[in-house]
Amino acid sequence: MSAASTPRAAALALALATAIGGFAFAPTVAVAAPGTGKAAASSIEIPFEEFTLPNGLRVIVHTDRKAPIVAVNLWYHVGSKNEQPGRTGFAHLFEHLMFNGSENHRDEFFAPFELVGVTDQNGTTNQDRTNYFQNVPTTALDMALWMESDRMGHLLGAIDQKTLDEQRGVVQNEKRQGENQPYGRRITARIFEALYPVGHPYHWQTIGSMADLDAAALDDVKTWFKSWYGPNNAVLVLAGDIDAKTAKEKALRYFGDIPASATLKDMPTQIPKRSQDTREIVPDRVPQVRIYRAWPVAENGSQDSTLLTLLSQVLGGSASSRLDTRLVHGDKLADSVGTHAWNSEISGTFFITADVKQGVDAAKVEQILDEELQRLLREGPTAAELEQAKTAIRADFVRGIERIGGFGGKSDVLAECAVYSGTPDCYREELATLMNATPASVQAAGRKWLGTGSHTLTVQPGDKPASSLPESVAAAPATAPAAIPPVDPKFKTVKSDVDRSAGVPKTASFPDLKFPAPQRATLSNGMQVALVERHEVPVVQLVMEFPGGYSADIGKKLGTASFTMAMLDEGAGDYGALQLAARKEALGAELSASAGLDSASISLSALTDKLGPSLDLMADVARRPTFDAAEFERVRAQWLAGIKQEKARPQTAALRVLPPLLYGEGHAYAIPFTGSGTEASIASLTRDDLVAFHRNWLQPEQARIVVVGDTTLAQILPQLEQRFGDWKAPADAPQLPAVATVARPQAPRVFLVDQPGAIQSNLYVGQVVPPTGDAGTIDFDFANGVLGGEFSSRLNMNLREDKHWAYGSYSGATNAKGQRPWIASAAVQSDKTVESIAELKREITAFAAGQTAVTEAEVAKIKASNTLSLPGGYETASAVLAQVAGNLRYGRPDDYILQYKARNEAMTAAQAQAAAKVIDPNAVTWVVVGDLSKIEAPVRALNLGVVQVLDADGKPVVGKTAAK
Repeated sequence: MSAASTPRAAALALALATAIGGFAFAPTVAVAAPGTGKAAASSIEIPFEEFTLPNGLRVIVHTDRKAPIVAVNLWYHVGSKNEQPGRTGFAHLFEHLMFNGSENHRDEFFAPFELVGVTDQNGTTNQDRTNYFQNVPTTALDMALWMESDRMGHLLGAIDQKTLDEQRGVVQNEKRQGENQPYGRRITARIFEALYPVGHPYHWQTIGSMADLDAAALDDVKTWFKSWYGPNNAVLVLAGDIDAKTAKEKALRYFGDIPASATLKDMPTQIPKRSQDTREIVPDRVPQVRIYRAWPVAENGSQDSTLLTLLSQVLGGSASSRLDTRLVHGDKLADSVGTHAWNSEISGTFFITADVKQGVDAAKVEQILDEELQRLLREGPTAAELEQAKTAIRADFVRGIERIGGFGGKSDVLAECAVYSGTPDCYREELATLMNATPASVQAAGRKWLGTGSHTLTVQPGDKPASSLPESVAAAPATAPAAIPPVDPKFKTVKSDVDRSAGVPKTASFPDLKFPAPQRATLSNGMQVALVERHEVPVVQLVMEFPGGYSADIGKKLGTASFTMAMLDEGAGDYGALQLAARKEALGAELSASAGLDSASISLSALTDKLGPSLDLMADVARRPTFDAAEFERVRAQWLAGIKQEKARPQTAALRVLPPLLYGEGHAYAIPFTGSGTEASIASLTRDDLVAFHRNWLQPEQARIVVVGDTTLAQILPQLEQRFGDWKAPADAPQLPAVATVARPQAPRVFLVDQPGAIQSNLYVGQVVPPTGDAGTIDFDFANGVLGGEFSSRLNMNLREDKHWAYGSYSGATNAKGQRPWIASAAVQSDKTVESIAELKREITAFAAGQTAVTEAEVAKIKASNTLSLPGGYETASAVLAQVAGNLRYGRPDDYILQYKARNEAMTAAQAQAAAKVIDPNAVTWVVVGDLSKIEAPVRALNLGVVQVLDADGKPVVGKTAAK
């Protein structure tokens, strides 16, 4: 569950992906081809039907039969802006409370969904709304609607003081987790407090203040729910394997008898008029200065908000934007820059950010940020810049609507338009504004909104984290609950035949798993090609994968693989870095390269009508990278800054330190799992190192190309042959050595990393387990699901739901050709560090030893979660591509997923318990990142094993070792 405010994203691509729809018999929506003014060959249509129940619940239905699943997406038009000062955080707190059971299901909301194979389930709150969403098998739709309607109409009897205290604690740890980061949540809060005056609905953070959360009383939260959470303030979208007739019958049956509440009136636009610029300097425990500059701007849905998003794309929204060109590539004064048009209902917020290179005068960077903004406002974007931005937006839009559910899926899109604009086809006006935008119209919007009235906040490296700053409280807590407003009299209920006393409806049957068999071919140089056709959207996705990755760095400079792959698209063929980035954007292509533990890969997502030139670009990146000296030094500086950032964040700090402890020095996997290497190794890299890696390890005859999307083998094979068929590896190309096997330690070990001032401790415990290719892998992963693989698994139910000391606690093992790293983790409040470690130890030990044996109920839950989710799990091309690529990487048969399903279905409690014994609690390695002034002594007193304090590079701190 998310507390973060998640408004429409910076690129209008995402803005449109959450704001598109169409009437049932509306004409096809066509996106204009850039530069032509005519409809593109591939047009986009999302037809829908809608109706409103007598109680005011608005229901929107979209039919998409590509997978046997239905997306259930319920939006309440209630967010943090509807709260009162002194009672902030209530909307988000209720998001959590509504996951905690209802009157007729007094258990975790997730439990019935896990038993039917739910996918993409969550809930979020922002300033303007609260939403809940899940994809369920078609046959489980009755269960999903029963659950959603039960918490809408039958919640309050399940909320008692214990439940309130539990979820309040979870929320407070979510808040701590967001603040316990460099440039964390407290920084964002200061910006909004400066831009939006006291009393403005955006002045406070969605998650609320700690004081208000502490003060929240049972009567307060019940009053809040009774006031606004009626069906008349909600929109329900059902998308996928469903039709309008079925949807109406089911919606009326499950929701029709729920009484309306008061109708929450739409708030008028409230954009602050600021007569002067303001500024603030905030210290934080960070490695470099970050500059934020923000303005209150036009609200969501207005023409100006669309135009500002285009301006954002040109100014700082892409790798070839003006700010990147000047500050990152040209003057080389910043490691990264960006812009973000944050679209909210009653006021938007426009951000510019820059991470200043160490040793550079921040004032100089700030001056250039303003210079480039003023130049854009003075001259406007060029026609080419604007067309490039439109193309990139069109491409992202097409990709976003492939999914029926989840963030930005079609159900989300329809719901957002209906909630914010009142009509599900609000996208039409926004799309028209986008495609008809001119340099002059974009310039005019920028001039109107990005003038005087900004707030600049500069984060300066300091001795204390920003989380230590006092929290601003908008007002003293109110002394009594607000009066419950009168129910809207125009809405009525209808009788329902649902017997809620019978409990959650049982799902008796489930869709069959159908996984496509890839078509196979081989290029003339030996490259394997596997294709799965998917013609739902005009996009083709490819991945070209080579053996190697981190494992090729053995005996060399750590990070060489990742750095080399990252440099492939920093100039290739006839393109420099900026020209290549611009070409990608002009084509609407996503092209990247990366490395993992066992492989290096180049990925492409291309629009079908731009596939040829996109493949040309991919061939340049794969075969003809320039490794330009100037770009090499620029990326090296960014990379080193990134490593410093990793060491400042507690999660990545732990994942840098832990792998070398698990695998030992010199092992292929003894590298920070971020893949970034060390400052020393990256500083020592030369261009020759990169050229050598590219020459030696991108071996075409060992490569595999997986293609999924809108093409056929007859179409794609000649194109691949033309660009890659003559590519040969050198005769002396090296062979990849086998990944060495390592022994586990003889006893538990504890390593502490100091994070002074931390308000949470990040706990990690790990050990190596057999490789992915081991015969027992499916069994072990099944057993891990019982311990820490699901929301309702033992670790999370203990530390989050029972103790509420953490926002979450999970465990799992990453796939690898060598021994896999199994890691359990939790970020816990500092004052519960020792108790949380003790609980983790107890849970892991009891699980592995069988002291708390795997139960039949746990087996049924994991079996259902692992198998019943599969038919809907391959809804998208990217999911299919990942499965096919994984099968090839680990030598699995094409029907592996069917074998996986069969093995899971046959699992018994005894087999799962036997697999649990793979974990040896007496050979685990602990890494704890926190404020050692508070936690070191009590952690030592636990006597878990030998304790060693490490610095952020994983090196021992002298004098900080103690015997067990």
